[in-house]
Amino acid sequence: MVNTRQGLPPWVSAAAASSRVEVDANVTSVSGGIDGAGDSSSQSRHSKTLADFDLSFGERAFSAAGAAVLSAILVNPLDVAKTRLQAQAAAIPYDDLCSMACFETNTMLPDMRCSPSCTRAVLGAKPECGPDCSRYTSTMDVFYKVVRQEGLARLWRGTNASLALAVPTVAIYLPCYDILRNYAEEFTSRNAPSLTPYVPLVAGAVSRSFACITCYPIELARTRMQAFKEAQNGVKPPGVWKTLAGVISPVRSTNSLQNLQSYRILWTGLGAQLARDVPFSVICWQTLEPTRRRILGLMGDEPSVANVLGANFCAGFVAGSLAAAATCPLDVAKTRRQIEKDPNRAMKMTTKQTLLEIWRDGGMRGLFTGVGPRVARAGPSVGIVVSFYEVVKYAMYKRRTIE
Repeated sequence: MVNTRQGLPPWVSAAAASSRVEVDANVTSVSGGIDGAGDSSSQSRHSKTLADFDLSFGERAFSAAGAAVLSAILVNPLDVAKTRLQAQAAAIPYDDLCSMACFETNTMLPDMRCSPSCTRAVLGAKPECGPDCSRYTSTMDVFYKVVRQEGLARLWRGTNASLALAVPTVAIYLPCYDILRNYAEEFTSRNAPSLTPYVPLVAGAVSRSFACITCYPIELARTRMQAFKEAQNGVKPPGVWKTLAGVISPVRSTNSLQNLQSYRILWTGLGAQLARDVPFSVICWQTLEPTRRRILGLMGDEPSVANVLGANFCAGFVAGSLAAAATCPLDVAKTRRQIEKDPNRAMKMTTKQTLLEIWRDGGMRGLFTGVGPRVARAGPSVGIVVSFYEVVKYAMYKRRTIE
């Protein structure tokens, strides 16, 4: 029995082992046999040392990349809604574009159509738009107005950037978390058992920080692509690289050394990103790890694809939702810093100053702008990514054991 579990993730082994230990303990209490108790304790000790070390980093990265692609495509509309709501709170001028779209002879956004409340005056007069013409009021309102004014495809605006960001980020993040957690749990179980429950906290924070710093410029491009409407007819919206070039161009100079230093603007808002993502990872993994072990333990002794999928999706959904709600103010600050168009102001802004500015402008409601779509996105996203990742790993493990 023990040998067939070599290569399984420790949370699978521990959950199954805990189920066996409970059964063995009941049998021991009835029979009073010393041998049964000894066998149970030895299984429990051995389960603590099981880890999926035999999966390579490449195999883990492949599993994570597939999960990232699936998640990015499915939840991108919610990300667009969240970013639009937060950008609107930061005074991005969506109203002006709607006003221009109200002209019958509009050449700027010909595909936009005004709401019934938008009344047109005589030719040459400025149209009057009602407050509902372009002001976003909720997640569903963002969906409706983006589809009506810009087309259905715009709900997937920035998907290429999301994929360009999610694939390398998740491919770095999850394998690094896995490896760090495995070795740290192995070390603490032998030397400091009291610290073992805190391993997911440390592993999640370190791996997320590394992935975030590495891939941050793409995150910056994605936020800008989702936040701003395009105001040029017949011109293809800029992609990731053109968006980043537009960020750099205002601070370029003839001095090559200064140019090299100016590239740090691509990491504008990194502090806010880390301030959001590190606590998110800490809350997420500290909730997810015990939850999925408990769920799998309730499902029975032998893991299966259905059990692994169900346990991880349920645990990921709960953990992602809680973490997203708790870190929403930091996400608002990150968005506001990333969409700042003044290079000088962008370089001087800090996360603390931005949070105070948001509080001054909108109070508690301002700090939690976009919390609905953020939670609605994060719960399924974490559930999809973690469950897909673990199922592919489990399938690789089963294939290896059969061979």
